[in-house]
Amino acid sequence: MHGRLKVKTTEEQAAAKRLEREKKLQEYVAATTAIFEKRKAGQLDKEALELTNQILGANPNFATLWNCRREIILHLEEEGSPEEMQALCRGELSFLESCLRVNPKSYGTWHHRAWLLGRVPHPDWAWELELCARFLESDERNFHCWDYRRFVAGRAQEPPEAELRFTDGLIARNFSNYSSWHHRSRLLPRLHPDPRHPARPAEAALLRELELVQNAFFTDPNDQSAWFYHRWLLGRADLEPALICVYVCRDDASLAVAFSQPVGVRPGSRDLTLFADEAPLAVTWRTPDGRNRPGHVWLCDLPASALNEHWPQHSFRVHWAGGDAPKECVLFKGCRDCWCRDSVTDEQVFRCELSVEKSTLLQSELESCKELQGLEPENKWCLLTIILLMRALDPLAYERETLGYFDTLKAADPMRSAYLDDLRSRFLVENGILRMEYAEARVLDLSGRGLTLLCHLEQLLLVTHLNLAGNRLRRLPPELAALRCLEVLELDENEIETLDGLPPLPRLEELSLCRNRLQRATDLRALASFPRLRGLALGANPLSSLPAARAELATLLPRVQIALA
Repeated sequence: MHGRLKVKTTEEQAAAKRLEREKKLQEYVAATTAIFEKRKAGQLDKEALELTNQILGANPNFATLWNCRREIILHLEEEGSPEEMQALCRGELSFLESCLRVNPKSYGTWHHRAWLLGRVPHPDWAWELELCARFLESDERNFHCWDYRRFVAGRAQEPPEAELRFTDGLIARNFSNYSSWHHRSRLLPRLHPDPRHPARPAEAALLRELELVQNAFFTDPNDQSAWFYHRWLLGRADLEPALICVYVCRDDASLAVAFSQPVGVRPGSRDLTLFADEAPLAVTWRTPDGRNRPGHVWLCDLPASALNEHWPQHSFRVHWAGGDAPKECVLFKGCRDCWCRDSVTDEQVFRCELSVEKSTLLQSELESCKELQGLEPENKWCLLTIILLMRALDPLAYERETLGYFDTLKAADPMRSAYLDDLRSRFLVENGILRMEYAEARVLDLSGRGLTLLCHLEQLLLVTHLNLAGNRLRRLPPELAALRCLEVLELDENEIETLDGLPPLPRLEELSLCRNRLQRATDLRALASFPRLRGLALGANPLSSLPAARAELATLLPRVQIALA
């Protein structure tokens, strides 16, 4: 054990201890064998209960014996009177307390106690709350006890206000009590629910909590508990899955739908229903990769009757069973495509609209954190919080400053540099999409940003030109299949080694992969399924210097003009 001196023993003492352990083991095995034999024989009596006492009293983690014990109690309940059952339960509760003193973090013991109290005729919930308080006083982070306390408080109909006061006392005694902060996060949405997002607390409650947690991390800046809670306060409710885009293409007679989160569409179901010119249309939905697993994008082929070029217009309406409002778009005569799409700015996908009060408080918090960072320049929690506060206030206005703080944070926390690179990449992609939306463009330039991952690709279904040159991408995700309109893709100066797994992009005409790490022509075999690809640039890749590369590529991609220089 930590903090205990190692005491040397003589050979005689070691031998005596060994004999004692062997004796205990024999007794343990004998008792366990006897229990299982009685269980097999259906002898669920008090003698069997006493045998389990011997084992569980020494080892409360024997889950199977807790199951045996429940079987015995249920059997005795059928045979005994209510008074006998009450006495049995009192004894059982006392035994459980002794087991918890042996191991306060025993899953089986806490679970058995919760089960038992569901069968006690008159449970004493006040005592159970007091019992939890005692165990939390000795170990305030005992999450088994916290879970049990939430169970008891629910059964006892303990007011959430009382539970919140309970956490106040524990936090005031020790700001590092992460479990108390977590308990508050469970209570606040019940006490002060946000009318728009019931899983989140209302703004007034959030503002009060931000002041409380600020006192905590200024008291001990290196403790992570308060910083984690602060991050939860800055967060937002998870957005519900939504149908965000419907796109119709006359050229390949198809319709694509994009969702904010991966969803499944069961064959022959009404998960997705398509109406063409107000009449239901029987179609088969598929994912771009053909696997038909839950995904962001689903496609269907349109019959010729739905795209009659002589008609002045065709309307298409998609109903999704998991959403409220349908999406509808109109394809006019002479047009190659049409769409209906939600805007990330209107729907506040990447950030929430702030009230004056919250904006003022967050601005004050930002200044306070910057002041603290001046005193604790390498405090990673403070640096990350500054980044998140800037993100919440105005991601575009603070972008340059945010990138500087990311560099400082990576230097202070090098072990998490890969995670920070991915988080930085996510923020930069979101900013790029916001700029594109504000400009009402279909061209996205993310070049030279040092990106290590691509995300939010479901928002790019309508993009025609994507520039990802000068980044640190090592692979292209299959989610690129969402880019149904992409015509030009620039990927120069990355770290890409293969295109295996890259889905077909139906409109892609030009692809540039200069200065990557492509070694063999076979690394590009995925491009053979790109129907419109006409130009491919591969200069300064390892395969460019191979004499046979041009011939292999010409065989692999006969219709494509390839530049190896």
